[in-house]
Amino acid sequence: ETVRVSLASAQQRAGRAGRLGPGVCIRMWTKQEETGFCLQTIPEIIQADLAPLTLELAAWGVSEPTQLRWLDIPPAAAFNQARELLCLLGACDAQGAITGHGRQMAGLGCHPRLAHMLLKGIVLGCGRLACEIAALLNERDILRGSRWADADVRTRIELIHKLRTQQMTGEEVDSAACRRVIQAIHYWEEELGVGADGQLDIELAGALLALAYPDRIAQNRGDGRFLLQNGRGAKLEQDQLLKHEPYIVAVDLDDKGSEGRIFLAAPVTIPCLLKYCGEQLQKETSIYWDGQILSVKSRRSWRLGRLCIKDEPLLTPDADAVWQALLQGIAAEGLKLLPWTKSAKQLQSRLIFMRHIRADWPDMTDSSLLAYLEAWLGPYLYGMTSSTDLQRLNLTSILEASLTWQQRQELDVMAPTHIIVPSGQRIAIDYSDPSKPVLAVRLQEMFGQVHTPCIANGTIPLTLHLLSPANRPVQVTSDLASFWQTVYFDVKCELQGRYPKHYWPEDPLVAIPTHRVKPRNK
Repeated sequence: ETVRVSLASAQQRAGRAGRLGPGVCIRMWTKQEETGFCLQTIPEIIQADLAPLTLELAAWGVSEPTQLRWLDIPPAAAFNQARELLCLLGACDAQGAITGHGRQMAGLGCHPRLAHMLLKGIVLGCGRLACEIAALLNERDILRGSRWADADVRTRIELIHKLRTQQMTGEEVDSAACRRVIQAIHYWEEELGVGADGQLDIELAGALLALAYPDRIAQNRGDGRFLLQNGRGAKLEQDQLLKHEPYIVAVDLDDKGSEGRIFLAAPVTIPCLLKYCGEQLQKETSIYWDGQILSVKSRRSWRLGRLCIKDEPLLTPDADAVWQALLQGIAAEGLKLLPWTKSAKQLQSRLIFMRHIRADWPDMTDSSLLAYLEAWLGPYLYGMTSSTDLQRLNLTSILEASLTWQQRQELDVMAPTHIIVPSGQRIAIDYSDPSKPVLAVRLQEMFGQVHTPCIANGTIPLTLHLLSPANRPVQVTSDLASFWQTVYFDVKCELQGRYPKHYWPEDPLVAIPTHRVKPRNK
């Protein structure tokens, strides 16, 4: 990469012009341009890939760079990143100590990535292909022209095959670079004892590169854009076949902007990733509540960093984990997810009423039920996974199970579900407002009743919603006796005009109550 020289380096080179005799230094820039130069050249160690150095230090027994004296100490972040890579390659343990495999890698004298690939390639029976890839990656690109016109590593491998058998020459390749690559291939084949009959299936190039560059495995996001396993984005320039590959290994890419440009890559399949990168894959089991389908989902996935390589349903999930996820789902969705029948809702209201008059009764409000789901509902949820399954619950029985035997007996006495009115009808009591339980009843059914009906051993009068024959409220009262003496006659005049066929006696206290238009014996 061509970059501007630093000011210090320029001054040093200018001095060379007069080192052995009179000379002239001609600067190929203006004085104004020179003001923008860096004062000093940034030391190589500050910006270089420290993986080779870190492996060499580990081979010496040095786990931390601070154990040595340096002109420029290696940056801590870059050193830690290099150590993470070596751990990923199996060259070092978590403490930075070199492994047996790491010593083999260090003995090859090439970049740790390539050393790991060469050693693994031999074990996998494709050492010859590994030698070719290592030689290609150690040299500048053999293809002339734009760096990203064709980013496929396999194209380079095919060209090398043809050149080695003298099947082609041409201006499309860098001949000098090709010669050096072929020489390097011969060197690695002899060094590693790889014969000419080694496997040469170039479709395995991606698998080998995944071994060398596990952090550069990338998942297609569409339109030539990929997501690397470290979470960064990268993209392929121009239209090329690699754009359509589900997974690639991005061997060479820049690190500029939000998405780096990929210059060199190879495709890799999911079966290859599962087979050759199994040690790096993290198998995860996720059991969670899915609010879209209102059900617990159980899945097993294989992840490589940020990438999900494989995902499938978990057929036999842990029962306790499913139970816990279902409880979390109910807590998230609310009690509306449960099958609240009319009976269950009334029972909850009656229990809230009892708590209102007796502080020692259990709290059955929605907020309390949600807070203690596991205690009162949890035992009934085993084997269930969805909102559909929840419909099998009998909430009336479940709520009753939270009471003692004595409380159950007292509940029916203190907060009855119904009350028999003078007409003989059994009318349900509405406990929605625990401070004012309501009895909604037709006015004509209360004829003959002098006092307001009471509950809780006669201590709490019901709030009467007296209804018209059309079941519409015409009067709300907690003092029935006062109603008969004062308001009834005004109500009678209004209703008699609207419902002339109905029974409207002059004296409601001696009249016959009825739920019909008129009493049968009238």
